[in-house]
Amino acid sequence: MNRIYMSACLLLSAMTVNGNTYAKDVPVSAKQHYFGETPPGLKPTLFDPKVVSPDGRFEGGVFSPDMKEFYFTRKNGKYKERVFFVIRYEHGRWGEVSESAIRWPQFTPDGSMMYGGKWYREKTKIGWSEPKRQGKFLKEQGHGVSISAHGTYFFPFFKKADNGKGNLGYSRLIDGEYQSPIKLGAQINQGEWIAHPYIAPDESYLMWDVVRADGHGKSDIYISFKDKKGNWLPAMNMGSHINTHLSESSPRVTHDGKYLFFSRGDWVVQDDGSQNWVGKSYWVDAQVIEGLRPKI
Repeated sequence: MNRIYMSACLLLSAMTVNGNTYAKDVPVSAKQHYFGETPPGLKPTLFDPKVVSPDGRFEGGVFSPDMKEFYFTRKNGKYKERVFFVIRYEHGRWGEVSESAIRWPQFTPDGSMMYGGKWYREKTKIGWSEPKRQGKFLKEQGHGVSISAHGTYFFPFFKKADNGKGNLGYSRLIDGEYQSPIKLGAQINQGEWIAHPYIAPDESYLMWDVVRADGHGKSDIYISFKDKKGNWLPAMNMGSHINTHLSESSPRVTHDGKYLFFSRGDWVVQDDGSQNWVGKSYWVDAQVIEGLRPKI
């Protein structure tokens, strides 16, 4: 288990967005939401739409809040290295897939900002701005960032005192500046290789992946809810439907609140003895989260 693994699990895509091709006024047909794939039930199913996976090398991706852009990655087979792509909904249909250079974008709940790691872009009338650097509060950030509707950043950070294990923490905007990260408590920070948090827009729950002794093997996805006083409750493993003997990681809920996406995969040993990450995108009805929410 190492940081290369954690980075490989982060199956959120990244691409360059050209303002001249930015889809504007054409609403996405309901039939084209999620490329017309059959919605899942309470058991996860593979998300592998042929429009982005004609050769089966699609890993995973993320839609923009308005559903007009999908950023994704392909790897393995003819893609010896991970390649990043984008497809846009234009003129009433999904356009052509194109490569891009931006890595691992996510979006704020209101869709006004695209971000990834220590960079961000702002949405303008003609598309996305040039990348800008985040503040110093993210200098020790690694393996994922998630921003709530309140503008609070949740992310893992690594300090020498942690011996590389990392901790999840958060940073709030106070008097116009984001504070240094505050480490969450032992309800959250147990296990190794804590990474890839997803904070609910209203901050009522937090999901992440971690290797823990009480897990199903390798990395599992855990969730914690807040009680009535706003305190985090002890983390729960999301169960055998979500977590398996393989590695599950990178949970995220779609902007419409309907589906939970995550990555599932493992390392595959090549003929030369090297290891190559092979992972796929899965989705499940977001009601699985409500099924775990404590009756407070």
